[in-house]
Amino acid sequence: MVSYVNVHAVLERRRRKAKEALAASDAPSTNPPAGPRCIVVGPTDSGKSCLVRMLLGWAAREGWKPTYADLDIGQGSITIPGTVAATPVEMPIHPIEGVPLDLPLVYFYGHTTPSVNVDLYKVLVKELARTLDIQLVSNSEVQAAGMVINTMGWVDGVGYELLLHAIETLRADVVLVLGQEKLYSMLQEVLKVRPGVDIVKLHKSGGVVNRNSKYRQRTRVLKTKEYFYGLSNDLSPHSSVANFSDLQVFRIGGGPQAPRSALPIGAEPTADPTRVVPVGFSRDLLHVVLAVSFAKDPEHLLSSNVAGFIYINEIDMQRKKVTYMAPCPGPLPSQLLLAGSLAWTE
Repeated sequence: MVSYVNVHAVLERRRRKAKEALAASDAPSTNPPAGPRCIVVGPTDSGKSCLVRMLLGWAAREGWKPTYADLDIGQGSITIPGTVAATPVEMPIHPIEGVPLDLPLVYFYGHTTPSVNVDLYKVLVKELARTLDIQLVSNSEVQAAGMVINTMGWVDGVGYELLLHAIETLRADVVLVLGQEKLYSMLQEVLKVRPGVDIVKLHKSGGVVNRNSKYRQRTRVLKTKEYFYGLSNDLSPHSSVANFSDLQVFRIGGGPQAPRSALPIGAEPTADPTRVVPVGFSRDLLHVVLAVSFAKDPEHLLSSNVAGFIYINEIDMQRKKVTYMAPCPGPLPSQLLLAGSLAWTE
C-alpha cells in the first residue's frame, strides 16, 4: 500500500517536470505542460478532506501555489455549503481558520446534495473546469503547481457517475482512492483506457471519526455563520433595505421544457433542470441565503460565478421591501440573485 508521503513525492516530481517543460518552451501555448491534477475520492468519513489539506500544505511548503478545487457541496471548505469552488493555495491550511482565500472562484448550486439536480451539478463542475483552464493558461507558476480536488462521499450509483464526470471534466491524472476496495477496482477498470492516469489505493486516514447527519447539519450552519460573522465573531455584517423592484431573484431548475402540444402523443412534459426561472418575493424567501451573481443578464446566470452571498432577514409584503444582511456595507455587485434550498436561522 502506498503511503501519503510517497504520493506527495510523486506529485512533487510531476510539478518539477512541468516547471522545467514550461521554462523550456519558447512561446505561449494553448495546451502548455501542466502539473499534476490529483483528485481524492472515497466514501463518507474516509479522510478525504484531511488528505487534501496535507497534500496542499506539503506543496505550499515546497514553494508551490497549487489550485484547490472543492466539489463537496455538502460541507464547503472554501466558502458556504451548496457551492463548487476553487482557489489558489500558497500557505498550509490552518486546522482552525481553514483555507486562506485569494479571490476564490465560486459557483452556486444552492443545495447540499447533488441528487436535487444532478444535471445542474454537472454543468457547474464543467463551468468551474472551463474557467480554471482559462486562468491557468495565463499563469505558468500556478499551472506547474497543479491541482488538488476534493470530492463528496457519495460513491455509489449516481454518485459514482458524478465522480467519473469530475475526473474527466477536470482532467485528473492522479486518482487517490481512500478506504474502499470496490471503488478502486471499478475506477481501475473504467480508467484503464485513459493513458497517463494513475490510480492509487490508500488506507483510510487514521483517526477519522464517523459523523452523523446532525453533526453535518450543525457544521453547515456554523460554516454559513462564519461567512457573515467570521470564525471568532470578529466581523460585523451590514443590514440593508431594498425595494422588491431593486432586486431580481432566480432559481435554476424547474418549469416545463415544452408544452404538451409540442410533445409526441402520450409524452409528458418534464422539468428542465438547467432552466433559469424567476422567483417572486414572498415569505418563502425569509431566512434564505441568496447568491449574488456576476452575470450581466439572466441569460448568463447558469454560466456565471458568484461574488458572494446575502441573507434575507425580513420581507415586508405590504411595503414591498426586503431587509437583507451582507458581509460588508455598500451596494451589491449585482441585482441578479440566485436562490436554492439553503436556509439559515441566526
